Amino acid sequence: MTDSADFDSLVPALPLNRRGFLVTALGAGFALAVQPVMAQTAINTPADGLLAGEISVPTADGAMPAYWAQPARAQPASGSNFPVILVVQEIFGVHEHIKDLCRRLARLGYQAIAPELYARQGDPRQYSVIQDILAKIVAQVPDSQVMSDLDACVAWAKSHGGDTARLGITGFCWGGRITWLYAAHNPGVKAGVAWYGKLTGPTSAMNPKHPIDLAGELKAPVLGLYGGLDQGIPLASVEKMQAALAAAGKASRIHVYDNAPHAFNADYRPSYRKEEADDGWQRMQTWFKLNGV
Repeated sequence: MTDSADFDSLVPALPLNRRGFLVTALGAGFALAVQPVMAQTAINTPADGLLAGEISVPTADGAMPAYWAQPARAQPASGSNFPVILVVQEIFGVHEHIKDLCRRLARLGYQAIAPELYARQGDPRQYSVIQDILAKIVAQVPDSQVMSDLDACVAWAKSHGGDTARLGITGFCWGGRITWLYAAHNPGVKAGVAWYGKLTGPTSAMNPKHPIDLAGELKAPVLGLYGGLDQGIPLASVEKMQAALAAAGKASRIHVYDNAPHAFNADYRPSYRKEEADDGWQRMQTWFKLNGV
């Protein structure tokens, strides 16, 4: 949905060349694997005063669906003063929570883009069992593809009202890991905020390196936000990453919420912890401002 008739002029029609893409449009609502949604805590940010909706991002092999939001004030003839934030999904894809995060960022004055990074492998929103998502989709997504798709989003932003000289990235769970990787990949990134993303693990052809392997290669400072009670990301791995960052002399840092579980920012799930989520959101804003995003 958009609140402006200018939306169509900002998102021109693209050729219907979606070869290789299994997902060509974003659905509505939440992923099946996270039902029932915790309606009493789920945040619904209105689109009033924003331009927001689905877009198609051109890539080398087709058009990738994504969600986009930014303030609805007039744009100059060329360029823009809207800093850009890439928003990287959880394992559940770009469902309603990720879209809402984009609108929250747009209300802060950013152009936020959340690409459906599993579009070639399948739609995780259609699976009701998390292990099926992990095995049938997530395990089939190469990191190199994700880096290229995020680069494509930056190119789209540059030509659609985004100031990519002020580029940030944030991601959640699976997207938290990707945030670290992209900060090592793209020298144009000014800052990243990684929410409870995996730091270590076995390598493979799909995932040749993890954040711990790239601590010395980060091209932008990353703020990591982690839960002390996260059963999937043990504190030992967080401490190992902290040591690697210190040894590399990087400005990145990690903040641990001692009493928070994994996915403490996911307001639509039982794991949500409002106090820690609110604090993390404030830390994220401060981190982006401090680093020129």
